[in-house]
Amino acid sequence: MKDIIVAKFGGSSLADSTQFIKVRDIVKSDIRRRYVIPSAPGKRNSKDHKITDLLYMCYQLASHGLNFDEVYAIIEKRYKDICDELNLSLQIDKTLNEIKDKIKNGASRDYSASRGEYLNAIILSNYLGFEFIDAAELILFDNKGNFDSETTEEKVKSRLSEVSYGVIPGFYGAKENGEIITFSRGGSDITGSIITSGIDGELYENWTDVSGFLMADPRIVKNPKPIKIITYKELRELSYMGAPVLHEEAIFPVKKAGIPINIKNTNSPEDPGTMIVNDHTPISSGNITGISGKKDFTVISIEKTLLNSETGILRKLISVFETNDISIEHVPTGIDSISVVVSNSELNSKMNKVIEEIRIYCNPDSISCYPNMALIAVVGRGMIKAKGVSAKVFSALGNSGVNVRMITQGSSELNIIIGIENDDFDKAMTAIYKVFENDSSMESD
Repeated sequence: MKDIIVAKFGGSSLADSTQFIKVRDIVKSDIRRRYVIPSAPGKRNSKDHKITDLLYMCYQLASHGLNFDEVYAIIEKRYKDICDELNLSLQIDKTLNEIKDKIKNGASRDYSASRGEYLNAIILSNYLGFEFIDAAELILFDNKGNFDSETTEEKVKSRLSEVSYGVIPGFYGAKENGEIITFSRGGSDITGSIITSGIDGELYENWTDVSGFLMADPRIVKNPKPIKIITYKELRELSYMGAPVLHEEAIFPVKKAGIPINIKNTNSPEDPGTMIVNDHTPISSGNITGISGKKDFTVISIEKTLLNSETGILRKLISVFETNDISIEHVPTGIDSISVVVSNSELNSKMNKVIEEIRIYCNPDSISCYPNMALIAVVGRGMIKAKGVSAKVFSALGNSGVNVRMITQGSSELNIIIGIENDDFDKAMTAIYKVFENDSSMESD
């Protein structure tokens, strides 16, 4: 089915009737958009509520024997307003009453939360003239509540082969006995990916309220350029360092199938957005794809003469962190030194215990600790093969008065990671971005 596009629309894209009209125009503009995955209605403004949050509230109140009529009335009004404003003949009252009764009579948390997508899909299918297919028929979980990918793939292929155009609610599926199970928040992205992979689609479109990913955080860097093409590996590197991206579970099914994802903006559908692809031609002209970073790390460094010839020293050092249940971010090494980078939140009150155990097990000549550090990742394909990328980065930082405390580069050739002080974070992000912004060969152009 390589001529089929699966289009998932997020909560902001379906928050009210005006947004529904935009979604209809987008779907109808390309006959390849045959399957649509809606989220529950999101916020219409900053003071509004997401429908899913209200449904969770109803469940909590009901589970404590409290009245939730007032909250549910807000939910009912939102859906009825959408139907009325779109002039739909759909009678949604009966379904709304059935859901309310089930929540009142002890329906599960997952069932309650999933009804936002369920109701939105019923309305959207009616509005588009597409068939409604309940996700409980397609997205299957085993008796322990784990996603059953093999059975789901079979169901998706067989059921959708009978459907020319359909709407499938996101976020949930069901066990064999019909019990509703939800994915984690943001799970509609996962549903869209599963459906696209199951039908071997041409493209998975993820429609939201932004025109794809940006080269840097706009809260730090002024007007960063959009990223037009990014590989799944690059996306992983950027997301690891804090860039807001898709749910990781939403990437896996389509990545495995070699199907691209296009992040698009419902409010600006002509914008190209960001295309996420399995592979892309390696580049060697000094291009970068994006910059991301995080604050609040601690670097613990040990020095020991002839450390490089001592067998097992790295294992001993790492085992100290492992036994203290501390995740390690990076381990830069030198001939006579090893540094371990950990998140402050992981270290917490364990610092003194960790230092003492390092002294006992590793017997270093010295131990140094550098708290309040930030890490910045400069990500781009084939940076090792490209001349001058590192020079540009460090020149930009030097000219901005930023002291580089740590440098590491992965063997994947995808990133350079720089350690700096927290206080220099914003200044460093801006300096690195600007030096590549003026590069005519920049990958996002």
